[in-house]
Amino acid sequence: MAAATLTYEQAIERLGQALRFGINPSLEGIRTLTNALGSPQRAFRCIQVTGTNGKTSVVRMIGAGLNAMGHTAGCYTSPHLISYTERFEIDGTPVGEEELARALSEVFTAAEALGREFTEFELLTAAAFWLFRTRGVEWAVLEVGMGGRWDATSVVDPAVAVITGVGLDHTDRLGTTREEIAVDKSHIIKRDSVVVIGPGCEGVEHIFENRAVEMTSPYVARVGVGHDPDVTWRIVRRPRTPGGTLTVDVDLCGVHTRRATLRAPSYQAPNIATAMTAVGVALWEVGESDAGEQVAKILRLPGRFELLRKDPPLVIDGAHNPQAAGMLATAIAEAFGGEPPVIVLAILADKDAGGIVRALTPCARSFVVTENGSPRCMSAGALAAVVEAETGEPPVVEPDIGRALAAAERAGAGVVVTGSLYTAGAVRALFVQ
Repeated sequence: MAAATLTYEQAIERLGQALRFGINPSLEGIRTLTNALGSPQRAFRCIQVTGTNGKTSVVRMIGAGLNAMGHTAGCYTSPHLISYTERFEIDGTPVGEEELARALSEVFTAAEALGREFTEFELLTAAAFWLFRTRGVEWAVLEVGMGGRWDATSVVDPAVAVITGVGLDHTDRLGTTREEIAVDKSHIIKRDSVVVIGPGCEGVEHIFENRAVEMTSPYVARVGVGHDPDVTWRIVRRPRTPGGTLTVDVDLCGVHTRRATLRAPSYQAPNIATAMTAVGVALWEVGESDAGEQVAKILRLPGRFELLRKDPPLVIDGAHNPQAAGMLATAIAEAFGGEPPVIVLAILADKDAGGIVRALTPCARSFVVTENGSPRCMSAGALAAVVEAETGEPPVVEPDIGRALAAAERAGAGVVVTGSLYTAGAVRALFVQ
């Protein structure tokens, strides 16, 4: 049966109806749906990326690296900042609204024929596979939504399984220790997957290595990062050996922020190293310094220490847990030096607001608390109480995010907006058409 093509607005409205079905801790739904679509995920090779922080950046970096090496790549990420189209990129460009509407129409038609309901993420994941097959991508780079064991993206058998790092997040679903969370994430490693273990996995690497042995992975790449600014990009590795461990040492040149542009904060060094290692093991070829230069030309990282305005500087960043906030604090110190910015903050109610505020306090001139429009957002009043408890100073309280930004701009020369990707997206929408 041919799908009745919806308009983009109709497709997004219908997609919103699926939100009530929440999260499905099973792969049965996505398997049923992709089977009905003809298993589009088998039309290309996959790189699957999980981790507590850095997933979206690493996915986009891998996509840019594959492009730089002459391969067509589709990137699937979540959540979006402004539009659902941002979640689906092909060769660095988001798909158009009409194209996404067509993909969702095909998925809705398949779901109707099956006579059952699916979650929003299952529908979007199936749409990504349909889009990538239709556009003939060679590689799909997929960001895990949460965990790994039951995530809808785990319907694929990835050629490369990437773990950026493991921290405490989604503890109500994944476990209350790093070890438990690592076990859940380790399930993206399937039979014969090459495994890339990022620098953020210290202390739990053995969990991924044990899973790799169980899945007869040909080898595991463990990434280490150097910070010698005089050394250009290089990857040092030994020949592929079944069951062997590949040690990858990456020295990065030029990742430290130059204050004039506020680009490439040093916290991205592990992400760059992990992504380029994934490209290298996927293709078993990677250039030297010229590869990094090509990636820099292609790469887009919206909402990740993104400079929206230079003078006075306005930066948005989606840091949403204490670990990410700590990395952001380092980037702020590098970029702003002795002139700390005012931080505009809105955080989802299920996040560790106290930990985020503690991480950001040393680099903040002051705080302005607000709300980002998500129904899950902590109220500005409740967040203000957290900020005052952590800092001893009451913040400016302005529930409207536009007014909050204006209040921050009156208070200081530089502003950083953070606490959630929803927060970053709400401000980005004010500046980017």
